[in-house]
Amino acid sequence: MSIYVGNLSYAVTQEDLAQVFADYGTVKNVTLPIDRETGRMRGFAFVEMDSSDEETAAIDALDGAEWMGRDLRVSKARPKEDRRSNGNRDSFSRSGGGRRF
Repeated sequence: MSIYVGNLSYAVTQEDLAQVFADYGTVKNVTLPIDRETGRMRGFAFVEMDSSDEETAAIDALDGAEWMGRDLRVSKARPKEDRRSNGNRDSFSRSGGGRRF
């Protein structure tokens, strides 16, 4: 499982985040998603730690904390949703089709 870190400064680096989270345990990985169109950081990150106890300690300590001029939003990351299907068969698809009678 990983940690979602939101409301980040656009100046943050992977090393910055690893240092902050290292106070709560071993940081295994830091991912900073980049916007494809602008090449700029998207303002959030994912941090993976060595154990769930370390993740919980980091979340409890850092959620709402002020860092680099921003109030962090830190929580357990949710699984990525499948964007190909919205799960509602009655709605229109992206290709413009709808229910057929």
